[in-house]
Amino acid sequence: MTAELPLKYSCLSLLLLKATIYAMQGFFRHYLSLYRPVIQALNQLLHSYDLSHSLWQVMFYLHEHEQASLVEISAYYGIEKPGITRRVQRLEELGYLTSAPGNDRREKSLALTAEGQRIYTECREQITALERRATAGIATEQLEQTVTVFQQLLGNIK
Repeated sequence: MTAELPLKYSCLSLLLLKATIYAMQGFFRHYLSLYRPVIQALNQLLHSYDLSHSLWQVMFYLHEHEQASLVEISAYYGIEKPGITRRVQRLEELGYLTSAPGNDRREKSLALTAEGQRIYTECREQITALERRATAGIATEQLEQTVTVFQQLLGNIK
């Protein structure tokens, strides 16, 4: 009988391992099934301002930091500098941000214009309303726990 105990435990361990692997595959599958609709909803909301989620990211960062360089924004989002450069150029064309020489002559200092601030505020209100609709009926504690889990996942991946 003692010879069977390790076998039972190893079978149980194997089942738990399989269940854990399945749950993680399910977790990422569910996360990814939510990610795309969220981005689509944001893009639809931002479309009337000639914005997209990727342009909004730059505006959001500049709103939070008042001014920044391409390198800072690129590092924050983990996006190659040319991708941020294209976004910045488009936002400048729209009149939503301005650039000026930075401390280092090779860098530009970016900031939202008054129009960019106005558009940011309008969009932020609509995005907040979207967030409220999406999280309706979910307890605050659950939402806080979800944010904590996402932060842990990000830390584990980095």
